[in-house]
Parts: sequence; structure tokens; C-alpha cells
Amino acid sequence: MSVVPERPAPAPDLYAEADVRRAARALLQTPLLHSEQHHDDLALVRRHRDELTKLFADGLGYRLVVEPALARLYKTGIGRDGRRGLRRRNGNHFTPRAYAMVALVLAALTRSRQQIMIDELVAGVRSAAVDAGVDVDLDALSERRVLHAALIALIHIGVVSERDGDLEHWAERRTDSLLDVHRDRLAVLVAAPLSRCATPEEVFEDASLPSSAGGSRVPIRRRLVEHPILSVDGLTDEQRGWWRRNRHREVEWFSSTLGLDLELRAEGAIAIDPSGELTDRAFPGTGSAAHFALLLLAELVEEVRSDNQTDPTSGPWARLATSTARTAGDKVFQAWKRGLRKEHRENPDAVFDEAIEILADVGLVQRDADGLRVHAAAARYAPQAQLIEAQQAAPTLFDEDDS
Repeated sequence: MSVVPERPAPAPDLYAEADVRRAARALLQTPLLHSEQHHDDLALVRRHRDELTKLFADGLGYRLVVEPALARLYKTGIGRDGRRGLRRRNGNHFTPRAYAMVALVLAALTRSRQQIMIDELVAGVRSAAVDAGVDVDLDALSERRVLHAALIALIHIGVVSERDGDLEHWAERRTDSLLDVHRDRLAVLVAAPLSRCATPEEVFEDASLPSSAGGSRVPIRRRLVEHPILSVDGLTDEQRGWWRRNRHREVEWFSSTLGLDLELRAEGAIAIDPSGELTDRAFPGTGSAAHFALLLLAELVEEVRSDNQTDPTSGPWARLATSTARTAGDKVFQAWKRGLRKEHRENPDAVFDEAIEILADVGLVQRDADGLRVHAAAARYAPQAQLIEAQQAAPTLFDEDDS
């Protein structure tokens, strides 16, 4: 009787694994990929469609749709959190009115031709507003600006593109513009099955339900992917138990699957992208307020460390009184005001408020009536800033010798 030796398992294809990882990151960063702007990433997604579909379904409870000219990842999110909504080009968050306008534009586009003039679209928005019982006055400049912001957002996503004209100045000057409507992208844009939703609350709940097969794994991984700071105090008892048992194993999953480094802490974990690419908002970012925010964060961390009233058993959040936070802001302003732009040098309250909003957006602080709560992860990001004194230039051969 002969014994047939077992064949060794095939070696992993490291190139294929890297391609899957790159494609997964591309989908997380841009959930609607299309051939016009994302040709290379879309080709990767189509090549590894089966692996990616399983990865997102099992790992994050997300649904992936791949078609010849597009790929759509339905990221259903982590719950009621408005920090990652649409923004206008000036950086301001979309208002509820702006979101309503986006919905009206989408409704009008579903009834339009593949090419449409801006005036035709306006008429379609008026009609959709009547059907929805929403008051819209597109003769008012403020309303036209909101509609313009909605259109720019949809152009950025790729649902609409401008073929000819001057859409940029339409709100103020009512210029003409010819738009292309990409109906295949429009068809996959809305994440929730609206036909079975009667209220906005039902739309939200239907879109954000986690995968029932994922258990605690899905919501925890989503938290780390969508907002890279995980606090165990925000988990349910069941989720905390799962995290305690599996957190070391998750380090490997995040690294091999998404290229993220998971730093484990007593308060939870932080997901770090070594390349700095997998984000929709760089922190601290550029600009006067962003730089002030980073400097303010360091001062707030020092205040927390020196506050004898801070309870080390209170979890990842430490509270600072409003007066303490403002004193920290004043200290930063006095030390660094020369580096701020003119509007901020003249209005320290404005730059302080903008900086706090930036820190709140990335989940490092929370603001309430009693002051600020600072997350333990703030110490991970706080810089050690130094003023560099101007140095005297070295002499050159053209300088006169006094000797």
C-alpha cells in the first residue's frame, strides 16, 4: 500500500493581495468609482470583484455592485453621526436645506433626458418640490446658491457633468449650461430602498442597519474604518466582550486587508494609515484655523494632564471648564498670532471657535454647555511646537574682511 504525500498549500499571491488591498482602499475612499475619473482603480475592482464582494460583505457588512463602467460600495455607516456629511466648496457643512435640494435634484434627474439645460433642470426641481410638498423659491438668490451647491456636489460625485456653458456663475448671473446626466451612476447612488420607507427616520434606519451575520465584528470594524478612534465606552456589553477577545487578531486583519496600522490602547484603539491617503479629511489640514487647532490641541492636552480634578477611571474623556479652554486658546493666540491670517489675528474668538469645530469633526473634543471634553487620543496627535529664531546668515566670499 503506497502513501501519496500531501501537496503543499500554494503560496499566497502577494501581488494579488496587494491589488485587492489597493482596490478596497479605493472603494472606501471613493464609494462610487466610474471609468471617466477612476479608470485604473475601476479596472482593479473589476479584476478582483469576487474577492472584494466577500471582503466587504463579511468584514464590514457593506454591499458592492460592480458594472462595466462603475463600481458602487454601499457604505451604510455607523449610526447617527453628522461629521462626515457633504460640504460646500468653502468647507461649510451642508445644511438640511441643502440636503433637501440634493434630493429634489435627484428626483428631477430621474425624469430628465440624458442631456439637459440648466433651466430645464430648474423646472424639474420646481415640479419635484411641488410633488414633495417642499416650498422652493428659485427666483431668490439664496435658494439658487443652495441649488448650485447641490449640483456641484453631484458633479464631484460624477452623477452629472457640465458639457458646455457657465454653470459656475449661474446662481448670480443665470448663465446657460448644458449638463450630461450619467444615468447608470444615478441609478446606483441612493443607498436605501426608498420605496419601502415612509419617513426620513425609516430611510436612515434602513440604510444604517448592520449585517445580522456580522455580530459585534461589523459595527466595531466600521467604527475604525469610518472614524479611526474606537472608544470602548461607546460599545455595548456584547461588543466590549468581543473586542476584548479579538482585538489582537484585528490588528492583523486591518493590516493585511486595508493596510491600516491598529494601535491598541486601554481606552480602545486608533487606526493609522501610514500612507496618509485613506481619509476624506486630512488632520489638521491646511489653513490658519487648522494650524491653530493643532496648537490648541497640544495646550488642551497639557491642561488635562495638569488638572488634578481629572478622574483617571472616568474613561477616555476628560472634562475641561469653558474658562480653562478659553485660557488655553488665549495662550496659543498670544504665542502664535503672527502666523495667523489677518481675519483671525483680528478676531481671536472666531479662530478659537473654528479650531474647536475642526477638533470636534475628527472626534478629539466634544463641546457642551459645561465646557469641553477632550479624548485621550488627543495626546496621540498633539504636537511639540517650537518657535525657530531667525539665524544670522553665514558670511560669503563677497563680504568685506574686517581683519
